[in-house]
Amino acid sequence: MIIDFTVKNFRSFKEEQRLSFVASNYHKELPENLIDPRLPGLDGLKLLKAVGIYGANAAGKTNVLQALMFLGHFVENSATELDEGDETGVEPFLLCPESPGQPSEFALRFVVDGVRYHFALIVDRRRVLYESLSAFPEGVERVWYERSWDEAAEAYEWSPKRPTGFKRDANIVGYTRQNALFLSTAAKWNNEQIAPVYRWFKQRLRFLRLNADFPMLSPGFTADYIAKGANERNRVVSLLKQGDFGVLSVQTRAHEIRREELPEGIPDDLATALMNKKRLEVVLGHVGVDGKEFPLPWEDESSGTQKLFALAGPWLDTLERGYVVGVDEIESSMHPLMVVELLRLVFGPERNRNGGQLVFTTHNPLLLDPSVLRRDQIWFADKDEEGATHLYPLTDYRPRKGESLVRGYLAGRYGAVPFIPDGLLGKEAPHGE
Repeated sequence: MIIDFTVKNFRSFKEEQRLSFVASNYHKELPENLIDPRLPGLDGLKLLKAVGIYGANAAGKTNVLQALMFLGHFVENSATELDEGDETGVEPFLLCPESPGQPSEFALRFVVDGVRYHFALIVDRRRVLYESLSAFPEGVERVWYERSWDEAAEAYEWSPKRPTGFKRDANIVGYTRQNALFLSTAAKWNNEQIAPVYRWFKQRLRFLRLNADFPMLSPGFTADYIAKGANERNRVVSLLKQGDFGVLSVQTRAHEIRREELPEGIPDDLATALMNKKRLEVVLGHVGVDGKEFPLPWEDESSGTQKLFALAGPWLDTLERGYVVGVDEIESSMHPLMVVELLRLVFGPERNRNGGQLVFTTHNPLLLDPSVLRRDQIWFADKDEEGATHLYPLTDYRPRKGESLVRGYLAGRYGAVPFIPDGLLGKEAPHGE
């Protein structure tokens, strides 16, 4: 679970910006949208199951997900994908003469197996300048390690000198390159103590793109999910029924690939390998005349049905495993009411039992319905005159109880809407001009 995330000097973020999953104690509505992590030292703290970010096109809302993706990828791969001398891949703010030469900063407070951790990173294009990891197993901070680049000595300073709950292996310190994280390197060298933190970044921080070229959004993932058992099949059917597509059942059957189904010119050895594999074929049963069920082949299904089926497996799997998932433009090619149902799955305790969280971007004002999202779940991204993105929650505006959030947002009361000059929307010019 994420508590909060901070970023500075990355893509469209110039100054430090913070996104928080901490629920407001002032708002009491929709308690099912909250997680009680029961963390030592933080009595009464509750976390949000989802946060939605609104903003105009190019306002920088997607860059929140990009910042989280960079941090997760750097933790997972910096020790294995980068060679000595490779650039780190960080992207500083470019619309200012000083920013490209300054480091980018990231900080994440998160929870793994009931323990709170703080991870901080300062990195420029060439090297890691600062890295630290702290744990709070009993509510009191234990600094596992700090690593700071000393420019004058051209070496790292490590602290604390005496470990507090973490034994730093001198060999692993020596193996850690300037453009890689100690966290990544220690995991690569099988440090058991740091492994749960590394696995959280690698396995539990996920991102979904709701477009056809994203591998997890193929019918195959959901077909494999259904093949696990009757419970998984019933969950997918239930979700499709909520989508009102007239679906009564889902069947999968193994299909042997024939040579004539493969592209012309494919090498014989590859063709043989593919033909030895079987793929699951999907058939959906639909309600028809007199309420009877009629099967339809996959290629005859509507694009909306195909998309929801492809999304069903990854979405349900995410909730069951308690992942933290980022989704860009959640309403992409999907009816708003279907998006509402997907969100309600996230908030429902019967599906989301393991602390799964969602951070999503959207343009859709209909999701501002107070029966769906709490006010502290709504955030905005807006750019200033210098092109820098600012993040802020709806609660900064303290809208009145009963006030129409949809009307207020569309009227620009909270910012984060596009500025459209007069005349751009089709005003006719006077005759003769």
